Amino acid sequence: MACLCRDKGVAFVTENHFSMGKSFNEMLRASFKSKDTEEWIDIYFTRPIGLVFAIFWNKLGIHPNVITILSIFLGIGAGVMFVHTDLQHNVIGVLLLMFANFCDSTDGQMARLTGKKTLVGRVLDGFSGDIWFFAIYSAICLRLYNQYIPGTDMKWHIWIWLLALVAGVMCHSPQSSLADYYRQIHLLFIKGKEGSELDNYREQRAMYEQQPKTRILARLFYYNYANYCKSQEKRTPNFQKMMAAVKERYGDVDGMPAELKEMFVSGSRPLMKHANILTFNVRAITLYATCLLGCPWVYLLVEIIVLNILYIHMHKRHEALCANITEKL
Repeated sequence: MACLCRDKGVAFVTENHFSMGKSFNEMLRASFKSKDTEEWIDIYFTRPIGLVFAIFWNKLGIHPNVITILSIFLGIGAGVMFVHTDLQHNVIGVLLLMFANFCDSTDGQMARLTGKKTLVGRVLDGFSGDIWFFAIYSAICLRLYNQYIPGTDMKWHIWIWLLALVAGVMCHSPQSSLADYYRQIHLLFIKGKEGSELDNYREQRAMYEQQPKTRILARLFYYNYANYCKSQEKRTPNFQKMMAAVKERYGDVDGMPAELKEMFVSGSRPLMKHANILTFNVRAITLYATCLLGCPWVYLLVEIIVLNILYIHMHKRHEALCANITEKL
């Protein structure tokens, strides 16, 4: 699931890599956050294709927000295709979701490379992936509603909706949000504040309270985003304690001794593979396979069982790492 995009700027411009005559490879490298947090499929497939699209759309003067809106319609279209059981519709659904993901990569790369970052863009990017998967979960439920539960003489009916609710709300959402949080924490330790999009509830709540009541969109965004940050912080008490100790003793992460930072990074780096699995690509590949094979209910069970086990393991190891670092501060 696409997570909330946390571009720092609301309406500022940074250097425009498109207008600086940079080569394709230079622009591609500039669009990466870190090799630790980038998946191989993104490095060698999604990002290069997204950059080709970004260059094309930029030449046409298309704003990144338009690309995000296009991705929303493509994701919804994929859901509509997955309602059907025949191979042709499902192949089209796979292709539509792949193009939605390319657009999601494209809008982010365009925003980073051109500096065209806006509040509207943050809002759109924040819920675009949610809309994709709401459409897809609904499609799976409609598709299976009148089908028999494998190995039984009972139809799915209401049970598939309950299974999708558990998979989507209780598993998918917390899994992807914590994975995103851990990736931003890792980036903070290896690239500093400028290289990370790590935010906190206190600052985002303050941003919400500073917005005039007439700025309804801004208030809605910061209210929801502050609560998103709060949910991440409530699940990571050891990390919060570690950061409080770091702030008290060193001011911030940049002031920490190099050996402690490296100790944290060395412990965090292996967990980035877990975090990557819990975001988009593995989910999408599992979805593609199960829809094409005619058993999309398996996708929901993978989220509930397999990915949840990975989520719990990642969480326990990260919290243990933070507790260990705190003892050494």
